[in-house]
Amino acid sequence: MPTVLIIDDNAAVAIALDVLFSLHEIDALRAASPEEGLQLLERHAIDLVVQDMNFTADTTSGEEGSALFHAIRARYPDLPVVLLTAWTQLDAAVDLIKSGAADYLAKPWDDRRLIASVQNLLELGQASRALRQRVVAEQRQRHALEHDFDLRGMVWQDPATERVVHLACQVARADVPVLISGPNGSGKERIAAIVQANSQVASGPFVVLNCGAVPVDLIEAELFGAEAGAYTGITRARDGKFDAADGGTLFLDEIGNLPLAGQMKLLRVLETGRFERLGSNRERQVKVRVISASNADLPAMIKAGTFREDLFYRLNVIELRLPPLAQRPLDILVLARHFLGSEKTLDAQAQTTLLAHGWPGNVRELKNVMQRASLLTAGPVIRAQETGLPLAGVPAPRTPQDGAATEPDRDSVTAALARAQGVVAQAAQELGLSRQALYRRMERLGIARG
Repeated sequence: MPTVLIIDDNAAVAIALDVLFSLHEIDALRAASPEEGLQLLERHAIDLVVQDMNFTADTTSGEEGSALFHAIRARYPDLPVVLLTAWTQLDAAVDLIKSGAADYLAKPWDDRRLIASVQNLLELGQASRALRQRVVAEQRQRHALEHDFDLRGMVWQDPATERVVHLACQVARADVPVLISGPNGSGKERIAAIVQANSQVASGPFVVLNCGAVPVDLIEAELFGAEAGAYTGITRARDGKFDAADGGTLFLDEIGNLPLAGQMKLLRVLETGRFERLGSNRERQVKVRVISASNADLPAMIKAGTFREDLFYRLNVIELRLPPLAQRPLDILVLARHFLGSEKTLDAQAQTTLLAHGWPGNVRELKNVMQRASLLTAGPVIRAQETGLPLAGVPAPRTPQDGAATEPDRDSVTAALARAQGVVAQAAQELGLSRQALYRRMERLGIARG
């Protein structure tokens, strides 16, 4: 059951509020002075405060209430506070609303409006606490990952990325093939490096071959090596990637580009650890952990007859699906700051521009954009236009001369939440909204509370 703290020196008012809350299954504690109220806040778990604006006889300025509100705000910045005020303190109450007070009601209050406001704030507070708890749990999990595993400098913030990293660490020590799927530039090689670094062959070599970057007629020689004279231009025997990776890990990127003949040989190596160099009949034996990656639809390629089904299932013992960057929005700004380093920062509009972009080139595109913007920006702050990205839909920065500000659009809200790492109160303050106004805006825009 939620608990409300009533701070009012008028005992009749405090009792009336206590009875009203009890009728709606809300516990109440009462304090007759600001000092007593602050002491109760230290000793009890309070979900909401209802406070008077004056506590000294014949005082109507509202200064005592303002001082109490700011004291509560300083110690408990996320605690909602409802002000009870006479008409003489209306201006002071409005000023406190701008400073973060949740609501104000004039005396004598309307019971239905008061209960509706309190219940709404309690519901929003519950959602905010759940969000904070989730953030804390995610931070603990991340700290555990960083403590227990070698993450190869991986930078992320989004839970979708964390799930992939966590699974990569879980399967790293299992001696089975791993398939990493995801679009080009999404960071598949970094995930492969995490698997290798935490595997039983972490001390062995980590050899990378991009199957899409090698001519089709040479890819088998790259993988398995070749004897002198095996093809035109080769005058002496050469080792292949499997030889180089013996005792370690071979990462085969863009495995969908491997021709069928090479697929057959790869399947045999995975099953037996044996292969022959091109132009040789002598079998070679290796012990290699194979990690493969693809941006292609391998099941569709199987149906088309261009990829072997038995090889697919052999490679796909464990699959790690890395989403495109656009589906990992909380990664965008932390990666952007990582690529910029400490000498450059992004202003708010530039951050909104990054979050609004679709990132078809994924992390690789983001890195290029940041490198270009850093080179083209003379000062320490990068503005939206200096990113070189489309600015459509990006709201102009508001100034005090703008008068009444329009409500923020979806991109602005998403950007503010990302910068605040999901802390609604902080995002609301940046957007110039109360916390409950931001929640209402999120509901209208279809943005999940988390």
